Amino acid sequence: MKTRDQEYRELFMAEALEYYDSMSRHLSELERNPNAGPALNELFRLMHNLKANARAMGFTDLGEVAHHLETLFGLVRDKERAFSGPLIRVVFAGVDALGSMIRAVGANQPLPDATALLENLDRLVRGEAPVLEEVETEDTEEESNKKMELSDLVYIQVKKLDNLLNLVGELVIDRDRVMTLAQEIGNPALLATAQHLFRISDDLQYSVMDARLVGVGVLLNKFPRVVRDVASAEDKQVELTLSGQDVQIDRNILQIITDALLHLVRNAVSHGLETTAQRQQAGKPPVGRLTLSALTERDDVLLQVSDDGRGIDTEAVRRKAVERGLTTASAAATLDERAVWAFLFEPGFSMAQKVTDISGRGVGLDVVKLALDSLGGQLRVESQMGVGTTFTLVLPTSIAVKGALLVEVDERPYAVPLLHTDTVLALHPGQISVVGGVLVTHFHEQAVPLIPLQQLLYDEGDEPLPPATKADLSGPQQVLVVNYNNRRLGLLVDRFIRQQNIVIKPLSKPLDTIDLFGGVTLLGSGQVCLVLDVPALTRLFLAKRP
Repeated sequence: MKTRDQEYRELFMAEALEYYDSMSRHLSELERNPNAGPALNELFRLMHNLKANARAMGFTDLGEVAHHLETLFGLVRDKERAFSGPLIRVVFAGVDALGSMIRAVGANQPLPDATALLENLDRLVRGEAPVLEEVETEDTEEESNKKMELSDLVYIQVKKLDNLLNLVGELVIDRDRVMTLAQEIGNPALLATAQHLFRISDDLQYSVMDARLVGVGVLLNKFPRVVRDVASAEDKQVELTLSGQDVQIDRNILQIITDALLHLVRNAVSHGLETTAQRQQAGKPPVGRLTLSALTERDDVLLQVSDDGRGIDTEAVRRKAVERGLTTASAAATLDERAVWAFLFEPGFSMAQKVTDISGRGVGLDVVKLALDSLGGQLRVESQMGVGTTFTLVLPTSIAVKGALLVEVDERPYAVPLLHTDTVLALHPGQISVVGGVLVTHFHEQAVPLIPLQQLLYDEGDEPLPPATKADLSGPQQVLVVNYNNRRLGLLVDRFIRQQNIVIKPLSKPLDTIDLFGGVTLLGSGQVCLVLDVPALTRLFLAKRP
């Protein structure tokens, strides 16, 4: 695996070679027409960027040559120097030297000595005559060949990678069908070919997914400025720590999660952290600490926003939820703190006392929840009053392939993404009771409501579900326990088929309006299988329970 230094060096090389090619082109244009304003502006910009990048990477001499050339082009642009005579020769020599230095970086060799060149550039900047003998370069055949090198990196539009990933998804679906047919026919040669196709398409799939990965740092590194601005507006002192910038994730997932992360960070500074006076009163250091970190957990990427602020006031949230009519006072009293915190993610729920530019406009944490639901992700909350709060976004590394559990209801298969599945149970009727018209079992000392999946899928209208009875329960009941927003729900199914990776295709119009389904996939048999949307099923159950 490449180190971070190698990756940065490769990116620097790709950009630097691109800059070098553009410089040579614009320089030739400038030689033909010394008054070409756009070419001058572009040369100035390219030198400025190369200087900044080289200095950031620690290539001091390269940065110095670019800096001197940038100054010189600025003077030419401002009509203080003429692009003619000796100046042209020194500038061309300077750009050639940049090319040699960039190639040296690529080959991991020491950079060529640029002392004489820098002296000449210095003289030109000061308006003195250069010592031209020093800048004549031998243009050997070997030198010319070196200058024709191409970068090892290419830039690809994300939509091209999206298209490639969709095609691979189609291929994987057909591959599974070919495999199933080969096994049914039982021809050894056909089976061997199908297995070979299976391996190749697997490798292809992972190669495409790998091409879409970016370091989380491209997003995290934008936050120091955000935190500084919000802290300044709120008159708070905040120290931000970043970690895990090297963790790799699909670029599209990062794009989708950007607003959610921005919201959580602003929320942490605005609501989570106290003012300097409040912190000192509570015996805390005056400067609030905020940590943004990325780490991996099995196949998932975890993004954490952690503050050492006031923590979530669970009782205040409980009161607000009752006030807003989200629950009754008696029901609220029985909820544990995690169930109470779940109200924070209800649409429009806000604990802000006053409206500011940053908070209290009714745009709550539901924005974060929706973004995660769209990705099949999860949100975890840890909080302690007076100590701090941590929000953890659990994200898939890639959105191309998802692990799923296939279940059967009424002789039809349905796929349930593994991310929302807790466990599978076989329950005897004696392990099930009826509470308030709802079937209930106990799992890990927690009451879990049970509902036949068939009833949720087939029941129409907004009327509450009829009160449940145990009359229909005979023999072991197959239960899939799903989990969404810290709420468990047991789905009664006819049988479990198997666990497998699936490629989810979006539903086309008008079926895309049915929010109980997150998409569709094709099984190896060629059978169409609907993918269940666990968040939507949970919301439907909560809305329709007796």
